[in-house]
Parts: sequence; C-alpha cells; structure tokens
Amino acid sequence: MTHSDRALASRFLDVIEHDVVALTRAGVARGDKVFGGAILRKADLSLVIAATNRETENPLFHGEISTLNAFFALSDAARPKPLECLFLSTHEPCSLCLSAITWAGFDNFFYLFPYEDTRDAFNIPHDLRILSEVFRVENGDYARENAFWRSRSVDDLIGGDGGDLKDRIARVRALYDELSSVYQASKEGSDIPLS
Repeated sequence: MTHSDRALASRFLDVIEHDVVALTRAGVARGDKVFGGAILRKADLSLVIAATNRETENPLFHGEISTLNAFFALSDAARPKPLECLFLSTHEPCSLCLSAITWAGFDNFFYLFPYEDTRDAFNIPHDLRILSEVFRVENGDYARENAFWRSRSVDDLIGGDGGDLKDRIARVRALYDELSSVYQASKEGSDIPLS
C-alpha cells in the first residue's frame, strides 16, 4: 500500500460522509444503532461495499458484521480478496466485530470514533464493558498490532496537525451527533439486547 496516511484519512472521511452516513441515517430511522463500515481496495482506495448496523433484524448484525455480510454476498468476480482490502469502521469495533474481521481474513482495520467516544458521546458503553468483564481488557487496551492485523484510528493517521482534515472530522462528528440523538430518543422500549 503506497498511500500516505493523510490520503487514507481523507478518503476514509469521504466514504463515511458520502456513503456510510446515508445508510446509517436509514438504519437509525428503523431503530438501529449508529455504527457502520466500508471495505475499500488497497490499490486505488475505491469503495467495494458500505453497510450499516441492522440489529433490528438480528442483534448480531453490527455495522462491521453487516459490512462483512454484504462483502461476502458479492459475486466472486466482484469481490477482491480480504488481504487486498482496507476495512473501515465508523466506531472502534467491539469484541464480536474484532473477531469477525479476524476470521474474515483482513489484515487491517481503521476507525473514526474510539471506544471512549462510543461510550461518552454516543452513550453506548457496552464495548468497553464487555472487553473488561469478559476478557479482563481494561480501557479497551487490546493489542492494536498483532499476528492477525494492525488497527489505526483516523486521528492516528492525521496526527497532531490535521488542518482541514480536523475540520472534516468535526463535520462528520456533527452528523453522527445528530444521528445519535435520533437513536437515543428511539431506543426506549426497544427489545434489542444492550440497546
């Protein structure tokens, strides 16, 4: 992969803002959470597939799981090998999705919002609670580089001097704040586990 970190961050923000958000908006209107994902080709950063959370159909259909399901539903001719792709998640993947990305054969994933944002800004604390209670991993401190994959946040990619990319992150964050407000208002009485 020969793309600069800045080029990756810019493309990831494009995909989230222009491909994932529209899907997420429709999902939130159904009562689904705000999580989504996309898969891009490493070679040219073209979008292969984007998807969003579909937990009202099945509580296991997190954003990443829905993305993987859509990816593997593509024909063999349309679907590149996972090792030829970049996996993008709007939010740092939970333990279920970390495992799914691993089992699917991806050697990387990137995310915009870290666990702390998911817990604090989006009022969805389950990722950190499960990592702590089940795996005894405190503060979401899993091995971000391991024998299976390397993970990085968009903030890691842009570093301290993000300039216009920081402005774009703020714009995308505002979109997600709006979606989160709609989701939070609709989840009362939901029969989704861990809503």
